[in-house]
Amino acid sequence: MDQIVEKPTKTWQRRKQARPGEILEAALAVFADKGFSAARMEDIAAKAGVTKGTIYLYFQSKEEVFKSLARQHVTDTLAMASEEARKFEGSTFDFLSVFVQRCACMISTSKAVALPKIIIAESGNFPELATFWRREVSDKTIAMLSSIIAKGIARGEIRDVPPEYVAKLCMAPMMMSLIWHSIVSDPDDIPFDYKAFIAMHRDVLYRGLRADPAS
Repeated sequence: MDQIVEKPTKTWQRRKQARPGEILEAALAVFADKGFSAARMEDIAAKAGVTKGTIYLYFQSKEEVFKSLARQHVTDTLAMASEEARKFEGSTFDFLSVFVQRCACMISTSKAVALPKIIIAESGNFPELATFWRREVSDKTIAMLSSIIAKGIARGEIRDVPPEYVAKLCMAPMMMSLIWHSIVSDPDDIPFDYKAFIAMHRDVLYRGLRADPAS
């Protein structure tokens, strides 16, 4: 008698396709709770409800899990922001306001804030991850913002200043907020209002950048 081999059901196929996303979601929660060095693949597997061997079907190492998370939550978002910047028809300051507001929202509400916190706290022990973050996130963010600033200078909206320095100034409050969130915030009697802090920085920076100070 011929052996009957059951074909995988559509439900099983959908489950298999969804599994990498479920593993990454679990990894983000574990990284946020334990940091990178203390997190184990066993912890991620338990959180995702799979075996450790299942994770290795999709990701070669814990470092690859981190890189996939960074691409999912940061690099892909940055690519969309770059495309929005290319098509944006408003003023340079309008675009920068939207971009900075999104960053403030991530810092205050998203679990993805664990990713840059890991780089700040653990880059010395994991230089490969630091290099990856610099190449895939920091350098691309600075390049995108520099192009926006250069466009604003060409339009006469922003005075003639080095675009790369201004791009780094735009990023500075996010870095300050991440450091505060990672190191200082727990003992605070009064919680740090990240949105208010970034809004103040934005106001001071924009006043200094405007080609027409009276505008």
